[in-house]
Amino acid sequence: MAKSSLNNDLSIDPLNIPQHVAIIMDGNGRWAKKRHLPRVAGHRQGMQTVKTITKVASDLGVKVLTLYAFSTENWKRPADEVKFIMNLPVAFFSSFVPDLIKNNVKVRVMGILDQLPKKTQEAVNNAIEETKNCTGMVLNFALNYGGRSEIELAVKDIVKEVEAEKISSADVNEDLISDHLMTGSLGSLRDPDLLIRTSGELRISNFLLWQIAYSEFIFTDTLWPDFNENIFKELILEYQKRDRRFGGLDKKDS
Repeated sequence: MAKSSLNNDLSIDPLNIPQHVAIIMDGNGRWAKKRHLPRVAGHRQGMQTVKTITKVASDLGVKVLTLYAFSTENWKRPADEVKFIMNLPVAFFSSFVPDLIKNNVKVRVMGILDQLPKKTQEAVNNAIEETKNCTGMVLNFALNYGGRSEIELAVKDIVKEVEAEKISSADVNEDLISDHLMTGSLGSLRDPDLLIRTSGELRISNFLLWQIAYSEFIFTDTLWPDFNENIFKELILEYQKRDRRFGGLDKKDS
């Protein structure tokens, strides 16, 4: 991790900001446990971190911020914890949508949304509707999302189109598959430039398996509730030191 002073942002190159940043927000439970608090306290604090990082990312010029909020595997957690997490969007959007509109941030949600509680679906849909005219950064929540399920659904959709003779098997290529994924509507911004995972875990956890083929990965030991503006900016600086070759060679190596 870069250890630069961030009293100002002059060291951050405004022309090399990752256009799409994806974050696996991990460590809420451990944050709470360290403080002898129930796990839900960590999720509550993590919600405040989301608000902070959304504003910072938008101010820096990030175009899409995708946050892994709840996976298709997270239903295995204790029922009380799942219930609390499902209520978080209600509290989050009711308090934060006015700020999102003020900052021109558009809400987007991807995942198997029809499996969510009705109250959660309503909160999500209302936030999407209320911010639909915003033209700035897209705040994209992955909610009841799993990378393998996403690919499975995309393949099934493509098969249906082939069977209906809307397309032929010869039309199936990387771009077509990308268009059928849940990030397809993001167009040229659908693949993250930078993937961050907090809490020190070194796993992808079924997140954006197709889209992160050439993303830069940064893992930080910081627990998500402790993640803040300065740490985020440090990771942007780290990203800017990377040489993204997308399978090619650096000029000095060619």
